Amino acid sequence: MRFLLDTGQRDFADALRALLTAADTPAVIRDWSRGEQASGRALWGRVGAAGVFGLAVPEEYGGAGRRAVELAVAFVELGRFAVPGPLAETVAAAVLLDDGDGLAKRFLPGIASGGTLATVAFEQHGYGLALDGDAADVRLAAAPEGLLSSSGAGAVCRSLDPARRLAPLFPVGELLSAEPPWAEALTWARLATAAQALGVGLALLDGTVAYVKQRTQFGVPVGSFQAVRHRLADVKIALEFARPLVFGAAVTMTPPDVAAAKLSACAAAYAGARAALQLHGAIGYTAEYDLSLWVTKARALHGAWGAPEECRRVVLERR
Repeated sequence: MRFLLDTGQRDFADALRALLTAADTPAVIRDWSRGEQASGRALWGRVGAAGVFGLAVPEEYGGAGRRAVELAVAFVELGRFAVPGPLAETVAAAVLLDDGDGLAKRFLPGIASGGTLATVAFEQHGYGLALDGDAADVRLAAAPEGLLSSSGAGAVCRSLDPARRLAPLFPVGELLSAEPPWAEALTWARLATAAQALGVGLALLDGTVAYVKQRTQFGVPVGSFQAVRHRLADVKIALEFARPLVFGAAVTMTPPDVAAAKLSACAAAYAGARAALQLHGAIGYTAEYDLSLWVTKARALHGAWGAPEECRRVVLERR
């Protein structure tokens, strides 16, 4: 089967790409890393106004309905520009809070519009640490009794990716649901993470190809060297194999398919990060160079919402 995006989905991706190209995301990422949230929240609002977060919210609460393929399209672009913030976590929160009653009316319109940042601490996927717990408007935590809201977060912990600000949530909070849809929320968060990683990998490949065409050695571009071309071809192949897995998983939305997509996309992005770091030479190892914003993102997403061994276990359980 050949899976292609339709015209509307491609136009949606192009519109998001234009929006994010004009946003100067490297500056936004660095502000967010320092805890300066104004530019990040402004960008989040524009992304929300474009309808991205509404793709995980039913229509009756201001969303577009659960549209996994379009969500994957959007998150590829968010990853391509390394947009900071609790992106997958907000998607997971939208699923957890969709009770068709009081919680949905209370929280989902704000999530759909982009006015509400939400984060989730799954004990098995972060050990009580919530991404951007200090910045989020809604903080959710898994507990033995069910889904709790948290009134605040503790001190931010250091992370490999400075833009991923992890913080412990205060344990005292309101019990929102005794039986929230944990498995469904995890599946949606993993799909968002897989698509985001695919976008990060594509950006790393495009940036590295452009760089090796400009950098010269022995009077010729280093991109003409066979070893460099083979290295980039390997990354290209890995990303092209990951792409149909991501969109195929968005069609089926089964946990094994989504786990396989996340495993493949994150591995391809990580390979792209390693290649980019080496082929950029000494400049690639500097935090001041924008490449670092994508390299650290690729490594952080590799373990977010399920480490590789966990995703392999989910895939093998089906067999």
